[in-house]
Amino acid sequence: MSEKNKKSEVDINTPIFKLAVPVFFQALLSMLIGYADSLMLTKYSETAVGAVGNANQVLGFLTLAFTIISSASGVVVSQYLGAKAFDKLSQIYTVALSFNLLLSLSVSAIIFMASRQLLSFMQLPPEMMPDAISYMKIVGGFIFLSAITDTIYQFLRSNGKVVFSMTISFLTNILNIIGNYLFLYGGLKNWGLGVSGVAISSVASRLIGVVVAMIYFKLKIQGEISIKYLKPFPKDILGSLLKLGLPTAGENISYNISQITISALVNTFGIVAINTKIYCGTLTSFSYLYSVSVAIATQIIVGHAVGAEKYDFAYKRVIKSLVPSLIISVSIACINLLISPYTLAIFTENPESIALGRQIMLIAVFLEIGRTCNLVIINSMRAAGDVKFPTVLGIVSMWGISVGFSVVLGIFCNLGLKGVWIAMALDEILRGIVVFVRWKRGSWRNKRVIKDS
Repeated sequence: MSEKNKKSEVDINTPIFKLAVPVFFQALLSMLIGYADSLMLTKYSETAVGAVGNANQVLGFLTLAFTIISSASGVVVSQYLGAKAFDKLSQIYTVALSFNLLLSLSVSAIIFMASRQLLSFMQLPPEMMPDAISYMKIVGGFIFLSAITDTIYQFLRSNGKVVFSMTISFLTNILNIIGNYLFLYGGLKNWGLGVSGVAISSVASRLIGVVVAMIYFKLKIQGEISIKYLKPFPKDILGSLLKLGLPTAGENISYNISQITISALVNTFGIVAINTKIYCGTLTSFSYLYSVSVAIATQIIVGHAVGAEKYDFAYKRVIKSLVPSLIISVSIACINLLISPYTLAIFTENPESIALGRQIMLIAVFLEIGRTCNLVIINSMRAAGDVKFPTVLGIVSMWGISVGFSVVLGIFCNLGLKGVWIAMALDEILRGIVVFVRWKRGSWRNKRVIKDS
């Protein structure tokens, strides 16, 4: 296929709506399927919900090892495309994917061998441990598939190929839920695999997604992935990726460790609190869905604008994205609160869990204000190359406020899960105010990556 047919579909004048809509539907489909996924597990076994939920949190943390490069590659590719410097794209693609493949294979081995030890840190109740270990060994043993997929998605999004990302995500999620049904309730139920079957379904759907994504990349993206671009090894490219990726990963790692610590704390509150946290986590995901979509779309545009050294355009673009994101996200959170008696009842019939969940959904309205600011602004700061400040801010705020106040409010003030949610809301709001002030001051300007490459 000619290079003309492989050119990027995005520049700084691309409407945010054009990029955000496919990202939104990709996220929405994933949320809805995740909703159905949790519902299927709930009907199968309430202990399975907690087991898989906790296992996925540990897996989510460990996958951060390969987001060091994948997240940075999206920024670097966007800036090079914005600067119309196409000569190094193949090197960027090859270095990023090769590094992540090697790293994720190591992570897969660690998960497979140390699943019990990792879950023990979570203070998981004994009745949940067998299912959680089984799930982790299977899904975690093939976690490198997620590393490949996530890296390719970053390449595609930077080139404006968001519709395909949506399509392949939808395909893999549908395949996963069909597989889950077959193993839990359908023709494969007699195999007696239960949660292990759910894990097998997840791995199989991801494998199909990887194959399709690689084929599409080869056909549609300018540049290629080949070992020849590693000789001589492009140290400058890896250096740029690490320079951006390490601070970003540091913030994400800090966040996930803090969330694991909070989950370990919640696990001491009993099974009602454990499952309510999972139910509310699923429901509140819908509140920030729009903000996530706009944040990703804005990040792509800002990356291209900074690559072209159009800083004033980038500044105005972020402010223009932030206002409607706040209005829509908070509105959805309010609607979520109003319908929570009905949505929570889909997951559970336990009146204690439903009552607690309704209180959490009220607190979540305030949490969304800060979270929306963080999503839109911090993603744009990273796209501009300003990565160190949000990392330091995140670590201090997450541990000082989110974790610290979770202990104070949850245990010492005897507020339990409500105290934990209040602490998380305070964390998001404080960081949202600080990063908004930093964006207004323009401290992120002149941090583009290309000049250092």
